[in-house]
Amino acid sequence: MNTHDTINTQETLRNAFANALGVSPDSDIENMKYGEVESWDSVAHMALIAEIEGAFDIMMSTDDVIDLSSFTKAKEILSKYGVAS
Repeated sequence: MNTHDTINTQETLRNAFANALGVSPDSDIENMKYGEVESWDSVAHMALIAEIEGAFDIMMSTDDVIDLSSFTKAKEILSKYGVAS
């Protein structure tokens, strides 16, 4: 995977967060954490999971759904599914 692919992956992930959480893609998404963002409630969390799964054509395990608590954690989880970040 080259740098261009990594940039595209991060941009796609940023867009998934923005869409699911109803925030601007220009927001400080990299530092958002579950429980610290008003719009990131349980419903938005499931929307985020759906956005990520659709964007990257993966199906996350229940453990990964529960563990997804930040942008950084999402990148770690994606790497388990062969998506380089």
